[in-house]
Amino acid sequence: MALPTMLQKTELLAPAGSIDAFEAAVQAGADAVYIGAPAFNARNLARHFTVAEVATMIAFAHDRGVKVYLAANSLVKEEEIAAACDLLAMCQELEPDALIIQDLGLYHLARNHFPELVLHASTLMGAHNSVAVKHFGAMGFDRVVLAREMTLAEIALACRQGVEIEVFVHGALCFAYSGLCLFSSFLGGKSGLRGRCVQPCRRRYTMAGSGGKIEAGYNFSMNDLSGIGSLPALVEAGVRSLKIEGRMRSRHYVASVVEAYRLALDNLDDFAKVLPEAEKILDQAMGRKSTAGYFAAPQPADALAPEHSGNIGLFLGRVGNHHQGWATVKLQHGLEVGDRLRLHQEKSGERHSLTLKKMQSRGEQHQEVPKGWKVDIFLGDISLSSGDSLYKVDVRGGKSEGDQVKVAPFREVAERIAAAQAGAHVFQLLGLKNRAPRKFGSNKKAKAAASYQPPLWLRGDEWSVIKAAHEQRPERLVLNLDQKIFEQAVRQSRSLRHLVRNLVWALPPVILEEDLDFYFQALVTLMDLGFFQFQIGHLSQVRLLKQARKALEGSKYQKLVFFGNYTLNILNSLALRALQKNGVNATFLSIETDVDNARLLAVNRGQMKIGLEVYGFPPLFTARLKGDLFDYGRAMISPKGEEIVLKERFGQTVALAKEPFSLLDVMADVAGLGIDYVGIDISGQHLKGKELHALFQRLRRQGKVRLSPAERRFNFRSNLL
Repeated sequence: MALPTMLQKTELLAPAGSIDAFEAAVQAGADAVYIGAPAFNARNLARHFTVAEVATMIAFAHDRGVKVYLAANSLVKEEEIAAACDLLAMCQELEPDALIIQDLGLYHLARNHFPELVLHASTLMGAHNSVAVKHFGAMGFDRVVLAREMTLAEIALACRQGVEIEVFVHGALCFAYSGLCLFSSFLGGKSGLRGRCVQPCRRRYTMAGSGGKIEAGYNFSMNDLSGIGSLPALVEAGVRSLKIEGRMRSRHYVASVVEAYRLALDNLDDFAKVLPEAEKILDQAMGRKSTAGYFAAPQPADALAPEHSGNIGLFLGRVGNHHQGWATVKLQHGLEVGDRLRLHQEKSGERHSLTLKKMQSRGEQHQEVPKGWKVDIFLGDISLSSGDSLYKVDVRGGKSEGDQVKVAPFREVAERIAAAQAGAHVFQLLGLKNRAPRKFGSNKKAKAAASYQPPLWLRGDEWSVIKAAHEQRPERLVLNLDQKIFEQAVRQSRSLRHLVRNLVWALPPVILEEDLDFYFQALVTLMDLGFFQFQIGHLSQVRLLKQARKALEGSKYQKLVFFGNYTLNILNSLALRALQKNGVNATFLSIETDVDNARLLAVNRGQMKIGLEVYGFPPLFTARLKGDLFDYGRAMISPKGEEIVLKERFGQTVALAKEPFSLLDVMADVAGLGIDYVGIDISGQHLKGKELHALFQRLRRQGKVRLSPAERRFNFRSNLL
């Protein structure tokens, strides 16, 4: 097809988690490559690049007309601000083509102290509608990486908001919206928002009870995205950059995928002719089973593969007999000594990677065997069970010697950059303290502080919570705004007049494009009824609220009050400054925070009021997939005995842990932080009056409450990783 000149400039963006993969991406024809910035990237489980390696790769790429973007898309804790400042100083010296970020504190640092840096909004910032894209553009982001859940129609609308758009076209898909997944953190303290996700969604789950629609399986394991068939539509929509996921993938994978997309992108006029060849190349990349994702439909039928573990690579077969490290497997693909393998243990969900060193058939050693052979493969001292799955994840010779990218000449550059770093002076520069008191002393003032009871905010999603609020008298009553409760509010607006001063309407963290009009009209109506206090679930909702206010006239035009929910992911005081710049008056801190981080953040918070959620059932993930795919309300049990329940909320699928999050037994520690308010969230719990009264009684018996076996503190008393 003939395309306008402007649309032919679409960028092909490749991943690289190693120098080998980086070199392969450039050689295969990528227009740009993104790599992890040292220490602050959302693939922290991979090896960090050194400063010298980053300098080398940037020079190597620029000499060949290829751009390099640094991904610094991890959340930053308060104690890490100095290191974050060092990172930005390093980036300014290295001159990458852009920095990909999600943390609002990092954004604040870059905009105010390193203004020459080009910023891209990471997909972890959750841009899922046109309002979010517009808002991030107004904040100064040159590019926005969209949520993977958007359809072609939604993407086309995003492309008309005056900012460059980047879209994932190939690679791994998460079940959850990026930026809203607490699954790994809640179950083990390793935060996916800080690059340490242990992928509990890839585990095999069994179902409580029997007779449901779905039984045991890998119910959240997504197939890999392969959007190559949508390239013409994406280019025509105005997408600026087509992004391949895979900074943890091999050189072979990167080279194959870039080659395929390069072929397709360069031949859009003969797309139908080259597509089969491109797809054939992709088949050799050793990814998972593929899906076209959300491009064509918001509920893609082929997105999940509950019968498979979701491991990347070619499925070789299942372990049969096994003895002293040898496993018998009937091969579904050819195999060669030197290939990289991954064993998935079905009972525990654990995975082990290794290089194949020897294999035999009928007692005879073989260097290479074809598909269909039954062979004995030596897997070493890994504990084996019949039925375990074996995958080939890379080919022999998939790693090169990297002889073109020479690091040595750039070591002197790295030393000069390290000497110029500013982190040692950052706290003085920004007026911050780098330590906070860990415990209260014995003087009267300290004892008074320790007995402080922070004001309570009560959140719910049922009309009955208004009666509970009248009886328990929280400082703020927070109501989740959806169609049902909005209609009730309109019908009973007279009875709500006494609540105008302390009622806060809460917006969900995800508002789909198709729902924007409802929320806009609902906000206008609520403001007309006299309500001007709102809790935002996503930063861009400040823009939506201001647009609704402008629709009012006369005496109803009064100042809005914005409160932030914990879904804004605030872990440092510089992020609070960014919120203030956006007009937010107070906010809950990230629910992932540990006590030491919260204590130091509170010391440095300035004039910003902060709160902390202390009880509730926070969504462990929020997903667009919903409906008949799942048994809502039925418990799902992981191989480690963890139980979750799926529910539908705000038109999305959410997963709730069986055990509530609770800090009720450590309220003295919470109060000692000096925060301004605490929150209890009873959304979806259908608590009766007596149950809610008992919950409030526990809250008020500070220091005299025990944590029940069915409750967990999340990361509060441990170290958030």
